[in-house]
Amino acid sequence: MSGRLAGKRIAILGAGQTRGDTEGNGRAMARIFSLEGADLLLVDRDEAAARATADICSGPNEILVTDVAEEEAADRIAEAAKARWGGLDGLVYNIGIGGGGDGPAGKVSDDAWDRIMLINLTAARRTMGALIPLLRDSGHGAIVAISSLASIAPSPMISYSVSKAGMNRLVQSVAFHEAAHQVRCNAITPGLIDTPMAIEGHSKASGIDKDALRKGRDRAVPMGHMGQAEDVAFAALYLVSDEAKFVTGVILPVDGGSSVKVAI
Repeated sequence: MSGRLAGKRIAILGAGQTRGDTEGNGRAMARIFSLEGADLLLVDRDEAAARATADICSGPNEILVTDVAEEEAADRIAEAAKARWGGLDGLVYNIGIGGGGDGPAGKVSDDAWDRIMLINLTAARRTMGALIPLLRDSGHGAIVAISSLASIAPSPMISYSVSKAGMNRLVQSVAFHEAAHQVRCNAITPGLIDTPMAIEGHSKASGIDKDALRKGRDRAVPMGHMGQAEDVAFAALYLVSDEAKFVTGVILPVDGGSSVKVAI
């Protein structure tokens, strides 16, 4: 690797992953960022999952176990960054949930709506708000939020879809308001990616065999196959690096052409 993030202090939220056959987005980002020279704060509510990620990282890192559903979590993350580095160069918000009572407007439960909005949107706003002062102080701060193709495409899961659409608008608003402070804010909208959360969770919920599920998802992508977590990670690597120093407010699809299919 080329050291594209050498000296960068980056917090990755959702750095662990659910168990499965493949790599999740958070773990892929941590692995690749560390290879590129970043010093990482790996944040996850699951300590074992965070430690498993830390074990594959080549560079320095520290684990913070916290649940972003808790109102105090954003301040805990800010305090951990201050204690470790005295500042921060990058933030990746890679946390999102779905399911659990989500569905079409006439069927979704209020509890599911509230929980999904809390984790996917409210906690993102809290976290960005708590860490923006540190990112401003760096003089070149970068935020990358992991949104979803569901933010622009039809979806039967209305809470998830609306929360991710809100994430896109949050990112653009932060980008506008922080531009004068040299803090950039961008989002990635992954399409169908072969991650444990996508495959294991969907397989259990639907009863569809994992191989059959993968084949069906592959056929749905214009390029003929799902993406891998590395595809998301390399996009995030660019956005958090100085190579993207004049890029802000972007909603970047990483989806094998699926968003083009939706547009047509």
